[in-house]
Amino acid sequence: MPPPMSTDNTAICPVKMVGIVKRFPGILANDHVDFDLRKGEIHALLGENGAGKSTLMNVLAGLYRQEGGTILVNNKPVSFSSPRDAIKAGIGMVHQHFMLVPSQTVTENILLGMEEPRFFLRLKEFDAKVAELGERFGMQVDPRAKVWQLSVGEQQRVELLKMLTLGAQVLIMDEPTAVLAPQEIEALFVTLRAMVAEGKSIIFISHKLQEVMAIADRVTVLRKGKVTAAGVKMEGVTRQELARLMVGRDVLFKLDKTPCNPGEPVLTLEDVYAENDKGLPSLRGVSFQVRAGEVVGLAGVAGNGQVELTQVINGLRRCTQGQVRLNGKEITNRPVLQAIQSGMSYIPEDRTHVGSSPNLSITDNVIMKSYRQPPIAHGWVLDGAKAEHIAGELKDAYEIIAPTIHTPVRLLSGGNLQRVILAREISGHPTFIAAVQPTRGLDVGAIEGVHRLLLAQREAGAAILLVSEELEELFSLSDRILVIYEGRIMGEITGELDTSANVETIGLMMTGSQYVSGALKEEMNRGGENISPGQPQGMVQHD
Repeated sequence: MPPPMSTDNTAICPVKMVGIVKRFPGILANDHVDFDLRKGEIHALLGENGAGKSTLMNVLAGLYRQEGGTILVNNKPVSFSSPRDAIKAGIGMVHQHFMLVPSQTVTENILLGMEEPRFFLRLKEFDAKVAELGERFGMQVDPRAKVWQLSVGEQQRVELLKMLTLGAQVLIMDEPTAVLAPQEIEALFVTLRAMVAEGKSIIFISHKLQEVMAIADRVTVLRKGKVTAAGVKMEGVTRQELARLMVGRDVLFKLDKTPCNPGEPVLTLEDVYAENDKGLPSLRGVSFQVRAGEVVGLAGVAGNGQVELTQVINGLRRCTQGQVRLNGKEITNRPVLQAIQSGMSYIPEDRTHVGSSPNLSITDNVIMKSYRQPPIAHGWVLDGAKAEHIAGELKDAYEIIAPTIHTPVRLLSGGNLQRVILAREISGHPTFIAAVQPTRGLDVGAIEGVHRLLLAQREAGAAILLVSEELEELFSLSDRILVIYEGRIMGEITGELDTSANVETIGLMMTGSQYVSGALKEEMNRGGENISPGQPQGMVQHD
């Protein structure tokens, strides 16, 4: 990736925050935080999960009111009562948890934030404008699709298009690359640099330190609500130094793991077909195995069937053809409870709406899979004291930062909510784990912790299917990597995974090339000129 862009506009600060204080019950989220953004720069905001980054930016975006401190926009004090006030001041935010109406179309969601049109929507006209804007910035999405039908990655594109349509001059981007392939990230960075060249300013919240080093001009680091590094220029700063500033200790970016010695197949898919929420084909003849004691990585750009695949495996989506077997037992189109009782755990990509019940407490969320069994269940009666004792042990063991085990999980940061889900799914000692984007939105310290947990399960003999768009994560944890594109497995990489040749090869497969007889070929005919649906793909071996 190109080096970070420099800026000479040091005297002009479109945004300055001085002494910001924000409290929640039992938590001091921002403790007299100072932050300034210069005109025409990309300023990265780093910190652990729960460090106060999103809270600070929610104050700037008008979602929260600070208890203390001042916000200045173009050197004038301002007070925001709502995001609309912030937008009028030229400040827009693309949130980590999307602010979209699921039942409305892409265009309708974008129009919700606009003053015009007032009476006549002229949807066809605005559909065309949205499509044109998406194509211009390389963020294609169907303007007429309902938001609930879109993948997480596509929903994030809608949020970004919405801010661009509203004409924000200061753009706050909370984990904007979490669902993008390497090629898409590069394209996004080109877009950001073009915006900066036009005089816009960007606040870039990310846990991907290599991206921060590639795109940011300066960086501010928060730890436990306080600034530990303010506006540091990126020249000469190393990845290890940034990680140490974030978590206060040295971080291992790649963990040592024992050689893979896989056992018998735990999960087997044979010629699996399925449809997406629109009734269109999403899986086209998928076949593979995951064996005991191995991690199989699944790479692919968001929206190519990964989510549907894991839903078919755990019973949340109907399989129209093919078979799914777990520990030798067929579970195709069987109830979710049967998959759970067969030893399956599921870490979904959408931790808020699928992985948890936001209004319930930490205790209720961690016992969701075990409340039917002793020691929590005594016949039809739940032992509340025992449930709270188990929740307290898991809160400590998984380092869930929250006031009490009675705290609703909707009040937790993204990282702490993920820890709740991991505590529930791993504490049951599963034989198979489907982990979908398990570290999305987590800081480097939390990512290291999740990786240790997954490798510990591998050592214990669990079979793990790791679905991720982070190639570094796949290379670090996987024993084999499969690549999916438009519902087909395009190829498999084994042997020494972390090589530049593999990065390029996987990137090509993620965009439509495939391995046939050990060679990369472009599938020009989606009907399968080179390969028939369901036919196993060729494999390339790097020893």
